[in-house]
Amino acid sequence: MQAHTKKHPTESMVTLRLRLSPANAARVKDFVAAIEAGQEEGPISYEAFFAKHFPGKSEQEITLAGYRHRENLTQQQLAELTGINRRHISEMEHGKRPIGKENARKLAEALHCDYRSLL
Repeated sequence: MQAHTKKHPTESMVTLRLRLSPANAARVKDFVAAIEAGQEEGPISYEAFFAKHFPGKSEQEITLAGYRHRENLTQQQLAELTGINRRHISEMEHGKRPIGKENARKLAEALHCDYRSLL
């Protein structure tokens, strides 16, 4: 007869998988560790999250780079899919060039997202 073993409650656990640049991995790990340690002061808005964890970067810059990484594309591959110059994509990801509505639609189609999230 098998003995009853104590199980850890896993039904309340959620698995998250993230693809992000190595430069941001340490910041995300620190953020998760702070949440687990109870050091975060509760829910924060996404605007506050961007400002705190990606200082000096706009939401559009992070969103574009994030969608590109999610699709596992290089800037050159994205440029070929959209017809937008690779240098322009780089400038959009670094906040030196606005994305614009027409480019947002092209990028959204290639990145499988809503174009409004890039504006």
